[in-house]
Amino acid sequence: MRLFAAVLPPEDVTSELAAAVAELRKLPGADGLRWTGRPGWPRGGAANWHFTLAFYGEVDDDLVPELSARLERAAHRTAPFPLAVRGGGQFGHGRALWAGAEGDVPALRLLADRAESAARKAGVPMGEHRRYKAHLTVARSREAVDVHPYLDALKGFTSRTWTVDELTLVRSNLPTSGVPGEQPRYETVGRWSLEAAG
Repeated sequence: MRLFAAVLPPEDVTSELAAAVAELRKLPGADGLRWTGRPGWPRGGAANWHFTLAFYGEVDDDLVPELSARLERAAHRTAPFPLAVRGGGQFGHGRALWAGAEGDVPALRLLADRAESAARKAGVPMGEHRRYKAHLTVARSREAVDVHPYLDALKGFTSRTWTVDELTLVRSNLPTSGVPGEQPRYETVGRWSLEAAG
C-alpha cells in the first residue's frame, strides 16, 4: 500500500486555509492549476491537507506492523508542540504551490526525521535523505507556472496556532477513474499521540 506519515491540522485551521485558497482560485490563471485538499471532509474519514513528514511510497503489507510500531515509539518520544500554517512557497518553478509553517518548526523537523528513521529501521526502502521542508501543498501544475501572484496573496496568511499532539500514518489511494483533476483518496491507517515531556 502507498503510505506516508503526516501531521494533520485541525478542521478549523484547514477551514481558515480553505478561505485563503478560495481567494487564490479567483486570481487570473488559477484554473490552470490542480488544486488540492478537501476541506469539507470529516477529520476521521480522510486526511485532506496535511504536512507530510515522510513519504514511504509502496510499502509491503508485511512491513506495515513493524513500521506502525516504530512510528508509535517515535511519537511517544516526541513532545507536543505549537504550529500554525503561514505564508507560502513553491517547488519546481511553480509545479507545486504550498503553504508553510510557523511555530516550533524544529520540532516538526525532528518528528519528520524520526518518521523517516522509523521506516528505515522497519525495512522500508527509502531514497536518499533530504532536509525536511515543512509545507502543505495547495496546488500543482504539470508545467512551470509563475506563482508569484499566489505567493504574494499567501504572504499575509497565518492560521491560528494549534498544538500538534498526534502523528498519523496515511494511505494514499491514487485516482483510478481517469477523470481530469481527480484527487487521491486518503485514509488513516494509524495515529499515535505525542507524549514525551516538554
